[in-house]
Amino acid sequence: MNKELDLTVSSYGKVKDVKYDVVILPWGATEPHNYHLPYLTDCMIPHRIAVDAARLALQQSSVRSMVMPPVAFGAHNPGQRELPFCIHTRYSTQQAILEDIVASLYAQGMRKLIILSGHGGNHFKGMIRDLAFTYPDFLIIVAEWFNVIPSKGYFEAEIDDHAGELETSVMMHYYPELINLEEAGDGESKPFAIASLNEKIGWAPRHWDKATVDSGVGNPKKASAEKGERYLEPVIQKLAKLFTEVGIHKLY
Repeated sequence: MNKELDLTVSSYGKVKDVKYDVVILPWGATEPHNYHLPYLTDCMIPHRIAVDAARLALQQSSVRSMVMPPVAFGAHNPGQRELPFCIHTRYSTQQAILEDIVASLYAQGMRKLIILSGHGGNHFKGMIRDLAFTYPDFLIIVAEWFNVIPSKGYFEAEIDDHAGELETSVMMHYYPELINLEEAGDGESKPFAIASLNEKIGWAPRHWDKATVDSGVGNPKKASAEKGERYLEPVIQKLAKLFTEVGIHKLY
């Protein structure tokens, strides 16, 4: 079944005669994730979640989604781009990539796209608004898998922003062979000296080299595959509902 839902393993012969209701585009980044998680964590997680949610939507409602290969280029903070192999992509570059993807799908008759973001630095709302004028009959929705369900009650860490307990637990569930917690740093981080920025009254990009020690924000040491699985269950259910509703209904 995955070969009909996941373009990373599918072939033209599997999809050419199948009608798809909605296209799912995982979008992540290429960046360090503490010392123990892969650079492509922000791509791997939303891709696997999307495939699971697409499978569930198909089982529950017969809505068929195609999960695209993840886009591996995200926007980063100062102090991150200088780290080895962290690839910072300007928003103008991301917009050009999205425009080309939409143009291709539109030419193929697709009219519904859900971006499933796995990287907090990616922001698509402005791009989607612009594309709504160019393609008024093409629906684009964006969701962030880590904001679908609040993490409180599932994890113990109070500060868990990047490569911490949440992401590590999810990766341990999906890719246990890639994770060795003994290699992980403690994810120590330093807040802004300007208290109003910590209170979210104003915003400025964090300088990653000054804010973090090991590129992580949040201690991953209490992560477990069981925590990741427990958290993912309602996330996948919610996203499957979204895929189903988008596949069946118009926007208005």
